[in-house]
Amino acid sequence: MSRKVAVIATGFTGQQHTEAIRRIPGNEVVALVDANPSALEAKAKALGVAKAYTDYKQMIEEVRPDVVHNCTPNGLHYEINKYVMEQGIHIYCEKPLAITVEQGEELARIAEERHVAAGVNFNYRNNAIVQEMKERVKNGSVGRVFHVTGQYVQDWMMLDTDYNWRLTSDMGGASRTIADIGSHWFDTSQYVMGQKIAAVRAETLTVHPFRKKPAKAVETFQTTSSGEYELVPITSEDAAFIQVKFEDGTFGTVNLSQVSGGHLNDLRLEIAGEKCSMEWKQETPDHLFVGTREFGTQVLRSAPGTLSGDAVRYATLPGGHPVAWSDALRNGIREYYASIENGLFGQTGQTYATFADGVQIMKLVEACMESAKTGEWVSL
Repeated sequence: MSRKVAVIATGFTGQQHTEAIRRIPGNEVVALVDANPSALEAKAKALGVAKAYTDYKQMIEEVRPDVVHNCTPNGLHYEINKYVMEQGIHIYCEKPLAITVEQGEELARIAEERHVAAGVNFNYRNNAIVQEMKERVKNGSVGRVFHVTGQYVQDWMMLDTDYNWRLTSDMGGASRTIADIGSHWFDTSQYVMGQKIAAVRAETLTVHPFRKKPAKAVETFQTTSSGEYELVPITSEDAAFIQVKFEDGTFGTVNLSQVSGGHLNDLRLEIAGEKCSMEWKQETPDHLFVGTREFGTQVLRSAPGTLSGDAVRYATLPGGHPVAWSDALRNGIREYYASIENGLFGQTGQTYATFADGVQIMKLVEACMESAKTGEWVSL
């Protein structure tokens, strides 16, 4: 018997979730939800989903799905996550879990009380090469870690005419760049290191104090051809420069930007250790760059025969067939559904990010924003 799955919101992310769910045996996407009726009808037809709703509560009452994927804007996550779990339904939510730490902590408590599988989509940890990096840190191949560096750089908010719901505090929250992309780097680096970030020091930058909001809303990563705008003040950050300290005292730095020309989705993570360095670049996702004094930089390709430990099962294609962003998304959702199938989702140490993990990331973002105001290190 297949699991009935519903996806709320049909933008870029909702469409990707729908496709990923279908790549995992035992699941059927039975309903879509979107507040925009015209968009909903077109997306439901394109995705081949028979039932479509503008009201998620009506959908839950009529369909009674086993699992809901929440792909709505940030400001709607808390309300929907809470309602879904109160119905005893499993939930897989796009990050962030909510827009305040207090909301996130409440959701984590409800997940435990209602005993539902509650996952947050931090998909980069599910890339096969990221898994290999984790294995190599764990098995000692890197040796003692000297430091961790990286970046997450984009250009989709480079112009003052670039506008998105993430710019509003009610939908996007107080932070934008740190919460939107910095959170991914935090989760990925913590996952590879096998430990949490314990303290941060951050500087933020807003390059456009005002932006031109188009008269007609556009989806994420899309542009508008309309010449009608409303000038609106911007309070969130376009870039951030952050120092981090892990639990064992290891230092790291990460640069974040959504206004760097020519960078589309440029997430990078480098671990420098006493035996070698390792670097992963999300835009070449099946390559691991391993550097040594003796041999310079060597490139390892993602393939079952070249990876080690648990990383092997994340390389789902033979060598020479690159695994990439959509595969990592599917891997994370696969891990989530496996925890439901095996009845293990209530245990700690899940391979996917749980609501408790989501709260910790939210605390990191909040600490960065506090540090940017005070200029001081902030401990968690």
